[in-house]
Amino acid sequence: MNKNIFEIVEEVLKTNSKYISDDGKLLKAIVYSDVMTMDKELLHLLLSNEKIKERFFKDVNGTLIFDKQGFAWFIESKEFLPDSYTRYTNKIGLTNGGDFISKSNDVVLDFPYKDCVLEGGQDKEDQKRKEIFYNETIASDEISKMLAPKVFTNAKRYTKDGVKDNVTFDENDNLIIKGNNLIALSSLLKRYEGKVKCIYIDPPYNTGSDSFNYNDAFNHSTWLTFMKNRLEIAKRLLKEDGVIFVQCDDKEQPYLQVMTNEIFGRENRVNTIIWKKLLSAKKQSSYLSNVTEYILVYKKSNQAQINKVFLKVEEIKDLKNYPYIEDTTQRRYGSFDFTQKGQGPSRRFNGIELEPPKGKHWIWDQNKINEGIKNNIIIFTKNGMPRVKRYLDEKEGNPLSDLWSDDEVKIISANDKERYAFDGQKPENLIKRILDISTDFGDLVLDFHIGTGTTCAVAHKMGRRYIGVEQMDYIQNITVERMKKVIDGEQGGISKSADWQGGGSFIYCELLENASTLIEKIQAASEETISKIKKEIYVDERIIPYITREELEKADEEFNSLKLEEKKKALISLVDKNKLYVNYSDMDDESYAISESDKAFTKSFYAEV
Repeated sequence: MNKNIFEIVEEVLKTNSKYISDDGKLLKAIVYSDVMTMDKELLHLLLSNEKIKERFFKDVNGTLIFDKQGFAWFIESKEFLPDSYTRYTNKIGLTNGGDFISKSNDVVLDFPYKDCVLEGGQDKEDQKRKEIFYNETIASDEISKMLAPKVFTNAKRYTKDGVKDNVTFDENDNLIIKGNNLIALSSLLKRYEGKVKCIYIDPPYNTGSDSFNYNDAFNHSTWLTFMKNRLEIAKRLLKEDGVIFVQCDDKEQPYLQVMTNEIFGRENRVNTIIWKKLLSAKKQSSYLSNVTEYILVYKKSNQAQINKVFLKVEEIKDLKNYPYIEDTTQRRYGSFDFTQKGQGPSRRFNGIELEPPKGKHWIWDQNKINEGIKNNIIIFTKNGMPRVKRYLDEKEGNPLSDLWSDDEVKIISANDKERYAFDGQKPENLIKRILDISTDFGDLVLDFHIGTGTTCAVAHKMGRRYIGVEQMDYIQNITVERMKKVIDGEQGGISKSADWQGGGSFIYCELLENASTLIEKIQAASEETISKIKKEIYVDERIIPYITREELEKADEEFNSLKLEEKKKALISLVDKNKLYVNYSDMDDESYAISESDKAFTKSFYAEV
């Protein structure tokens, strides 16, 4: 098995006796001291190894620059544990360069494992699992394997005419993927980096109180790492004029916003939208009832534009504001103030010079006033004061703000046609508004927490292309079934306003897991063969990075005392908790027995047919 970077560094450092204790252990304090003083002997030693040179030295115009701080943190990390080299291990804090924020105006978010990658299981069974954090420096080999493009399986194209197997992928296909969303996102990079116009996600809120199957009870550090890893890849997938919307509640919103500022840049923050999720406060609330959620909005760069959207006309209110009926056209109109604050000059109206009221000015210049009088757009009161005539049928509505409390985006009622499985489901009109302000027809939309599939359903009805990712098993009987109904022309949600009649297609596929072969071997094992199978599992490189050495050693200590069925159960658990996704680079390995149809689809997806 190839040595990891920690083993390589330790081996190289131990070639110098000054760094070795009498009992043969590495003297990290001396190494650290030499790092801080940029000891020439140490630098020469590090440069003697190509792996270390590649990892900790950068070539700038022919000069090698040593990553002093990075290597120092590396040395200070715990041996063989993929911990972060961040300075805080027990709490979350807002810091800047190690100082508290009271000393600085610039804020970044520091938290345990910040410099790590977390695979992050998402179902409730994963709450029992001790999550493994891969340090970006120490465990980069493991991270590279974990995030390498994966093989797809079970690809099917759904259309109004039915389901078709043995398909290949086309650039215009809509796509729904079952699998861990971090792994799926990294696989999407190969084809879609820089191509997504809009990303919307409604991730687990880290409350522990959800009514569905999500693991929604990460601790703060785990949740922030979970989000950071995914958002960093999401940024790479966005087009330069792309926009991302991240929905959350008030529990993690302050931390999340500081982190998204760091990832996307404070200068690229567009808004924080407040969405009123409940029509009224709950009487049973112990404190102030929580009736809102937040949607953080960021653009990839200054190339992004937000489309103008206007709220619907409020008919009852507007009948008061537009009380008159024009005799010649029967159009409803109102007369509105022709002045604004700020003193201005007089203007001529029908040949009469009129001064504006004190402290105000006429809203139009003389040329526009002349044109308005000619077209009967300027009318006069009994006192001879000008007013501007506006027709109700020309009113666009009120410009959209960052407070979304109108009925158009109200929460789904219990008996609504678009209601599916769980309380966190968002209304189609909410997603429609997001896509209205951020996309145009044919643009690509991504949601890597699709849940019941609302984003995909809305994108489909609005003529946007889409990619959805979901790990949970309900993707088959809820999400896919919902999308089949969309294709058939269901009339819930935005269907009427979008004039949706059905049609289109999408491809469903899964990240290929390869645990079944091992599990079958375990189930068929005897007392004589079970130990051999255990060794086979231990050396599987797809398993080792996903579990700690402690877990393996603990399993070894207890394994021999177990009954055969208990041994099988333990090994199956070991295999099952690791998704064992197959890397694209291993697709032709005969031991995986990958079908020709899976190979064809995977090659077509990565555009290598």
